[in-house]
Amino acid sequence: MPRLPPAKRFVPRSLLGRSLLIILLPLVLSQAVALQIFYGSHLDVISRRLTGSVASEINYTIELMRRFPDAADRAWVLRTAHQQFDLEMRLEAGATLPIEPRVNVLGPMDDDLEAALAQILRLPFTMDWISDPQSVLIRVQLSDGVLEIQAPRKRLYTSTIYIFVLWLVGSSALLFGIAALFMRNQVRAIRRLAAAAEAFGMGRDPGPIKPEGASEVRKAAAAFNRMQERIRRFLAQRTEMLAGVSHDLRTPLTRLKLALAMMPPDENLRQDVADMTADVNEMERMIGAYLAFARGEGKEQAEPVNLAAVLEEVAAGARRAGADVVLDVPENLTLPLRVDAVRRAVTNLVDNARRHATHVLLAAAPLGTRNVQVTVDDDGPGIPPDRRESVFRAFESDATGGTGLGLTIARDIVRAHGGEIMLEDSPLGGLRARIRLPV
Repeated sequence: MPRLPPAKRFVPRSLLGRSLLIILLPLVLSQAVALQIFYGSHLDVISRRLTGSVASEINYTIELMRRFPDAADRAWVLRTAHQQFDLEMRLEAGATLPIEPRVNVLGPMDDDLEAALAQILRLPFTMDWISDPQSVLIRVQLSDGVLEIQAPRKRLYTSTIYIFVLWLVGSSALLFGIAALFMRNQVRAIRRLAAAAEAFGMGRDPGPIKPEGASEVRKAAAAFNRMQERIRRFLAQRTEMLAGVSHDLRTPLTRLKLALAMMPPDENLRQDVADMTADVNEMERMIGAYLAFARGEGKEQAEPVNLAAVLEEVAAGARRAGADVVLDVPENLTLPLRVDAVRRAVTNLVDNARRHATHVLLAAAPLGTRNVQVTVDDDGPGIPPDRRESVFRAFESDATGGTGLGLTIARDIVRAHGGEIMLEDSPLGGLRARIRLPV
């Protein structure tokens, strides 16, 4: 199997998957563009203004503390800052600013706050975004200690970002769900059409299918129904015509057989009469084979059948004809078959084998979970590899005692079931005919 290009490995193989991908990609891209526009412009501007306001209020408080260095005045300043700015501040006299690692959080708030503090305060500082989920801890190094500020997170970002993201995700999920439901209904009609075509190609009669889905799918379903009807009518007309031809040909042959049987015994003509009788019998057998080939499986419908029982009947018939047939099949091997047609196909293969070989092995076994394999092995001379395909053509495999249609009929029947038949070298030294049938 050829390797797919890297880009195609991630593309869905089904029509439904590709249709949804066609819908999803533009939807995601459009929402991503909208989010980027909002995130890169509106949210960025709002974030800079909020963080700048907090930094200015901290700087204003520090300036008041410098202007009024008295302990009582500083306590009043810190208390007023908490009341007016909602910033809880505490001065650690004589402390030194600790070195803390930088921690990034989602959104532009941390970068904007750092930039605003660096620009406005012009003092060493640190920020702690992870200790308290409700606030940000800011430490500023002053000349006589460290000022700790607890700034509420709600003052540093706007909640509209969550509403906007929820709207993007919710609307995308809603639109995608509606599209998936609609596309699944459309693809379901195509799948039913494909299943009906597959069943009809395997010789099963699904009957007319109900046109549904888009107008193009309805037209395809209607065309498929008309095609089924034309093929059924053609097969019925061909079978009726050939049945009439067969009847018309068998009538004079019957008269010939009767005339030969009623001829007076004559020692001089005994051999000639025997040869003529054999020729008439051969003509009757050939007419029957031609009619079977032309009409295929007729009106027989597929139904669950135990293939093991069918192969046992074929082997028993071959043994009655004098063949040495060994049967190797499991007890129960049920699959949908047109039993008379499959029996005819396997019988043709076994008859071909016993005419050219001494020993015949008829076997069957499951092949994975979706197929069953039937093999007919013999110890005869076999067929050269360059002729194994041509013998399936009508009259190409003609030999003594045959009509040249056995392999042709067998392949026609097997392919009508959706399977395949191949000729290979046999472990017995002769030819192996291998049939694969779908379960």
